[in-house]
Amino acid sequence: MTATAMPRGPVMADVNAFVLTEEEKQRLLDPAIGGVILFRRNFENVAQLKALVADIKALRTPKLVVAVDHEGGRVQRFIDGFTRLPAMAVLGEIWDKEGAEAAKQRAEQVGWVLATELSACGVDLSFTPVLDLNWGQCAVIGNRSFHCDAEVVTELALALQRGLNKGGMKSCGKHFPGHGFVEGDSHLTLPQDDRTLAELQAADMLPFGRLSAAGMAAVMPAHVVYSQVDSLPAGFSAKWLKQILRQDIGFNGVIFSDDLTMEGAVSAGGIRERSKLAFEAGCDIVLVCNRPDLVDELREGFVMPENPALADRWQYMANTLSTDEAVAMMQTTEFKAAQQLTAELATPKDVAGGVKVGEQF
Repeated sequence: MTATAMPRGPVMADVNAFVLTEEEKQRLLDPAIGGVILFRRNFENVAQLKALVADIKALRTPKLVVAVDHEGGRVQRFIDGFTRLPAMAVLGEIWDKEGAEAAKQRAEQVGWVLATELSACGVDLSFTPVLDLNWGQCAVIGNRSFHCDAEVVTELALALQRGLNKGGMKSCGKHFPGHGFVEGDSHLTLPQDDRTLAELQAADMLPFGRLSAAGMAAVMPAHVVYSQVDSLPAGFSAKWLKQILRQDIGFNGVIFSDDLTMEGAVSAGGIRERSKLAFEAGCDIVLVCNRPDLVDELREGFVMPENPALADRWQYMANTLSTDEAVAMMQTTEFKAAQQLTAELATPKDVAGGVKVGEQF
């Protein structure tokens, strides 16, 4: 099959199972689509995953960007044949018990293993690191957060980012400007954070600023209302994205919306209204997950938003390692040692009793 030449559009969609259907191939050939996010339902084994990703990438040129939520702990979509990754809170515990250097070394190893194993399957991007602070009251974040201290979160995320880059991947910090303080799960409700901008800047926003200055490639905003700053959720707020993130912080990378089918996004209206608001607020790319019917609704009569930077921003998110290069890296003694050390950090408590994150079927 000859790949269709077509610029990447600003919508990231998903697929239902282990192989592409003809209907899905046609959907992914729509000019509105630019990437695909995979879930646990798309994974049977490593060979199947490689074949699925290869089929997705064979459809178009430039190739669709393939992403996944593969953070570690209870948010690791691919298990069999992959190193079990620890929850990020484990790295924060190492910081507290063994010191900063030991924790940063482990974080870089985890990032390297995470990225390289995905790169070997052709996956471009994992939506990580979680930069939210663990205030002890948000179950959906919980041990996905490195720590409660912004400085610790920043240093461990920087180390993880170095590891990701070594494995061919860019980083995507989430959930700007911080989801860790609210109790509500934005998959299920629209949480509200009533702190002032100054309070947010003094804590939750610090990691985003530091990682932005250190080359963080992408940011994903939270479906949370910060009522003292704007009445709109951050992902639909030009004040948060265009003014605070772009102008004040100086972030020049990619802004991905969080999933527009989450309950925290529903208040914005139907899927067309949600995507229009997200683009107008400053999102480059919107995610529409678990609802192919809504992707189809969005595709119908889709008007491409004006975004001269989109092609370059998409290309910046593409993996910098070929699958063969990643496979070769995995054969090295150094990488195998990193895999073993990473696996030793993962424990059953990382996944037990946690809130399911983003898996619908």
